[in-house]
Amino acid sequence: MRTALAALAVFAVPFSAHASDWVFDSAHTSAQFAVKHMMVSTVRGAFSGVTGSVHLDDTDVTKSSVEAVIPLSTVDTREPKRDGHLKSPDFFDVEKFPTMTFKSTKVSGGQGGTLSIEGILTLHGVSKPVVLVAEITPEVKGMGGHASRGVSATTKVNRKDFGLVWNKPLETGGVLIGDEVSIQIDAELNPKT
Repeated sequence: MRTALAALAVFAVPFSAHASDWVFDSAHTSAQFAVKHMMVSTVRGAFSGVTGSVHLDDTDVTKSSVEAVIPLSTVDTREPKRDGHLKSPDFFDVEKFPTMTFKSTKVSGGQGGTLSIEGILTLHGVSKPVVLVAEITPEVKGMGGHASRGVSATTKVNRKDFGLVWNKPLETGGVLIGDEVSIQIDAELNPKT
């Protein structure tokens, strides 16, 4: 789930001529994940209610930073029984670990709107370094003349690195759930007021 949080760091691409502070528009932000099921299909899910903040330094992208919080209880795979299992102690254990968080430690890039965002992802009580690759759209004026930006960030993590080890062997070989998880964050940013 690196993905999920690391991706947020992408917001640091410079488009204006000064440092600025932004917040996630939770109504237009989500984190998605994808993982192999039975080694033959891909199960996809999403989280809502993602919050966070971004400091963008347009003159020196390395001075930019990102923090994000994903509420794990919002997991939605369009299958209530599976969602309940993901919330249980077998996986996220949302009663004990209600959120996944990301805090950037280094932002680099900026060429062509692509950033590399290094940071610490904390999930299931485990903190690990992750790297996100992100793209940010130029600033636009929305309804009412308010400024906003769009961000899309991706990463891949091994769920076992975060203590998410539950699985079942298949009779024909292999396992029920893959270890590699692809994560994507799509976010809309609004100026911090």
